[in-house]
Amino acid sequence: MTHRGERVKDTGVGQQSIIGKAMATRDAYGEALLELGKKRNDIVVLDADLSGSTKTGKFAKAFPDRFYNIGIAEQDMIGTASGLSLTGKIPFASTFAVFETGRAWEQIRQMVCYSNLNVKLVASHGGITVGEDGASHQSTEDIALMRVLPNMTVIVPSDGYETMQVIKTIADVYGPVYVRLGRAKVPAVMPAEYEFKIGKAYPFHIGKDANIIAMGIMVSMAIEAAKILKDEDIDAGVINMPTVKPLDIEILLHAARSCRLVVTAEEHSIIGGLGSAVSEFLAENVPVQMRRIGIKDSFGCSGKPEELLKLYGLTADDIVKTVKEALKKWTYDTL
Repeated sequence: MTHRGERVKDTGVGQQSIIGKAMATRDAYGEALLELGKKRNDIVVLDADLSGSTKTGKFAKAFPDRFYNIGIAEQDMIGTASGLSLTGKIPFASTFAVFETGRAWEQIRQMVCYSNLNVKLVASHGGITVGEDGASHQSTEDIALMRVLPNMTVIVPSDGYETMQVIKTIADVYGPVYVRLGRAKVPAVMPAEYEFKIGKAYPFHIGKDANIIAMGIMVSMAIEAAKILKDEDIDAGVINMPTVKPLDIEILLHAARSCRLVVTAEEHSIIGGLGSAVSEFLAENVPVQMRRIGIKDSFGCSGKPEELLKLYGLTADDIVKTVKEALKKWTYDTL
């Protein structure tokens, strides 16, 4: 990963050392909490009666005196977490993303962010890959809701390995943090030498034709798409942008100045999420042709995760199609 003042190292898409097996990021969260609990007595965990699904149940079993099941009362959970933070504890408050960011938004705004409290909000079941539970449980607007709040850091890890690093990192950083996790298993994509840092992206490769900036499950889709494009003589880079707020503006500037097209890919509405954040920054700094891949102003629906990804245009093939069409249009427009 690059740091300020360093050159971006071109590792080549698909040439990174893949570690571990496919796992859900929520499972990695459960393991990370357990490790933190063993090392630190100031870690406390709260849940809204979903500890089996959010995987906080592992922490609850090991440290019952530091676990609080608030019940189906998300607003109370945020209030309790805020109070615990004022006593010097580091609370991790978890439930499904749609409930944490929706039902408790006012409490997060007024108590956590306005007061700049050290509360960690880690929500599972983000995006449409929640699957058969349908639109009522598929959060496609949570990044937008959290990103708009002052003092809030917003993170979406790409795989289990990155999730473990994220959870351990935010325990050491003061302030409100929102971490979005998923229900379904995702491929392991990050290299063994990777070190997560808030506000830093990871460039697998910087492309000359296009650069795909992705978060969460879409990182693996972007890597697959870049391989397909490479076979068609299109040089597409892939950048994992785990921190949606604050963005890594250094890598964004470099990527935009290096290519003809920037594409964002997210399992979230194209309104207010990664695509919005990237386009807002580039519009004021490096005007470049852009395309946003995501959910286009609609709710989710019931179905298997792989079916829903196809239905909403969130596959590697959809990324390939978007890149090729945009580059073709750019060529015609510049003739």
